[in-house]
Amino acid sequence: MRILFNSKLTQFKDPFGTLLPEQNCTLRIHIPSSVQATNVECRFSGPDGEFVMAAPMEKQGKMGAYDIFRGDFCLREPGLYFYYFYVSKPDGGFRLFKFGDDTNMEAGSLWQVSCISADFSVPQWALGATMYQIFPDRFCKVGDVDLTGKLQPYTVHETWDEDVHWQPDDQGRILNNDFYGGNFRGITEKMDYIASLGTTVLYLNPISKSFSSHRYDTGDYKTPDPMLGTLEDFTAMCDAAHKRGIRVILDGVFSHTGSNSLYFDKDGNFGGNGAYNSKNSPYYSWYQFKNWPDDYNSWWGFDTLPTVNKLDPAFVEYIITGPDSVIAHWLKAGCDGFRLDVADELPTEFLSILKKRLRQLRPDALLLGEVWEDASNKRAYGISRRYFVDGQLDSVMNYPFRTAILNFLQQKDDGKALAETVMTIQENYPPQVFLANMNLLSTHDSARILTALVDDFDGTREEKAARHLSMQQYQTARQMLQMATFLQYMLPGTPSLYYGDEAGMEGHNDPFNRRPYPWGQEDPILLEHFRSLGRLRKENDALRLGDLHFFEAGSGRLGFTRSFGGKTLRIYLNRSNENWDVPGSELLMGCGAEISAPTWLTLKPMGFCIAED
Repeated sequence: MRILFNSKLTQFKDPFGTLLPEQNCTLRIHIPSSVQATNVECRFSGPDGEFVMAAPMEKQGKMGAYDIFRGDFCLREPGLYFYYFYVSKPDGGFRLFKFGDDTNMEAGSLWQVSCISADFSVPQWALGATMYQIFPDRFCKVGDVDLTGKLQPYTVHETWDEDVHWQPDDQGRILNNDFYGGNFRGITEKMDYIASLGTTVLYLNPISKSFSSHRYDTGDYKTPDPMLGTLEDFTAMCDAAHKRGIRVILDGVFSHTGSNSLYFDKDGNFGGNGAYNSKNSPYYSWYQFKNWPDDYNSWWGFDTLPTVNKLDPAFVEYIITGPDSVIAHWLKAGCDGFRLDVADELPTEFLSILKKRLRQLRPDALLLGEVWEDASNKRAYGISRRYFVDGQLDSVMNYPFRTAILNFLQQKDDGKALAETVMTIQENYPPQVFLANMNLLSTHDSARILTALVDDFDGTREEKAARHLSMQQYQTARQMLQMATFLQYMLPGTPSLYYGDEAGMEGHNDPFNRRPYPWGQEDPILLEHFRSLGRLRKENDALRLGDLHFFEAGSGRLGFTRSFGGKTLRIYLNRSNENWDVPGSELLMGCGAEISAPTWLTLKPMGFCIAED
C-alpha cells in the first residue's frame, strides 16, 4: 500500500492551486496504518532551498486501512514555495516526496505552491480571449508606402507568391532583408476577415523601423518601419480593430537593439551619434563594451543584436518612465499592451517598473511574456523568476500546452500526460493567468502546426525549402489539425491562431513558417473550422471563463467539462481506434460524431465534439 496525497485534489489540499497571503490551506495525507506513523509534519522551503517553516499535522481518524493526518498552514508573503512531508514512526522516520500523481519515500521531487499578492489582477478583456498573430510583412499589402528612410540594402519580392529568401549571401550571412510589403493598410482592409475568426486580440510581431523583415533588430523604437506605413496608418488600423471589439498588442523587444539603429549606429545610417560612434553618445551607457567599439555583448553572439543594460537609468527612462517613453508612445498611438520578447532576459526590477508604469498609463493594458517553460517556477541565469508572485506578467506564451497537444495527436501520449500538463499549469498559475494564457500551436519561432504534426524533419535550410507535404500527408495533417485546434479552443486560456494556419499554410521553422498569406487559395474546410471555433467561444461564456474538470484521460480518449453560470459543456476527443459512446443530446459542434440514441452520441476514431448537458 502507498501513502496517498495528490495536491490536485481538494480532498488532499484545499484550496486547490495558488494561495493569497495569510490564506488558510488544509492538507490531508493518508498513511497506511501498518506504517505506524506517530507524527507527521509538512516542511516548506523557498526556491533556493532555504528552510521557511514546518506545519505540524495531527491524526484525525481512520479510513479503512489508512490513518488520516491533517494540518493547516498559511504563507505570510508572496513567493514560490516547495514542500515535502516528514513521517515519524517508532523505529525512525522518512521523507515523503512527489512521484507522479502519488507519493514516493526518499525520492522524487517536491510539491509546489505559490503565494500571490492579494491585489494581483489581469485585464478582464484578456480572460478567455481569442488571439490572431500576424507577421506584418507577410499578411496583406494594400497600396504603396513611402520608403524614404527604409534601411538598406533590402529587396522586395516581385510577386506575393514568390518563395522566401533563405540562402546566405556571398559572405555566408543570413540577412533576412527580403520583403513582400505587407502593411498597416493591408491589415486594416482585412479587419473584417480577422474578426470573422472570432478574434478579440490582434498580436503583431515587431513593427518598429528595422533592417530585417522580422524587425527584432530594432532601429528606432518610436518610428514604424516605412515599409509598413506611417504612425497615422497604425492608429487607423487600431481604430478599425477597436470598432470590432479587437484589442491590439505589440512586440516589446527590450533585451537588445539592432546594431544598425539610432542607438548603436554601427553602419552610420542614423547620423553617427550612436554608442558605436562615440563614448559621448546619449546611448553609450545602454550597452556593454568589452573593448569599444567593436567588442561588445550581443544577444546569443549575434553581433547585429547588441544587448542593452536593462537597468541603465537612461534606458529605463527612454523605454518606460519618460513622458514620451516607448510604451507611452505606442499606447497613445492606439495599442492595448505588449508581448515581451525573451522575458527571461529582462531583470526582475525592469519588469516591475514596466508593469507599474504600464498600469499607470492604462489600467487595463496587457503585459504578456515569452516564456517557453512553466513560468511559475522558471529559473533563468541562476535566478528564480517572480513573474506571478510579484505580479510582473499578466500572461505568458503557453508552450507546455503545445507540446502536450502534439504528443497526444502523434500518439506519444494516450491522454494522461496531456491532462496532467493542463492540471499542473492550472495548479501553478494564478487563476486569472490560467484563463489568459496564450495557448499557441504555431508561431514565428516554431514550425507551422500542419507540418509539425506529420513531419519532424530537421535537415538543412536547403532541404527544408524544397520540402512540402504530399497530398496524403496534407489530408492526414488536416484531420489532426482539426482535432488539435478543437482541443486548443476548448481548453481554458487564449487560443492563438498564427496567420495562415486557418488557410492550410505549411512550413518548417524560420523562414519557412513566415511565408505570405495565400489569399484566394485558402483551404475552405479549415477556414470554416476555425470560424466555427471562434463563434463557439464568443457564444459560450463557459469556454472563455468556465471551470475545468477532466473525467476521462487515457487510452486515446479525452473528456472534460467547462462550467460557468450554471451551464456545463461536455467536450470529447477520441484519438483511439475504436468508437466511443458518450452521453449527450444537444451537439454544439462535432466532427465524426453522430447521435446514436436520444441521449447518446457515438464518436468515431479521430472524432471530437462538444455537447451541452
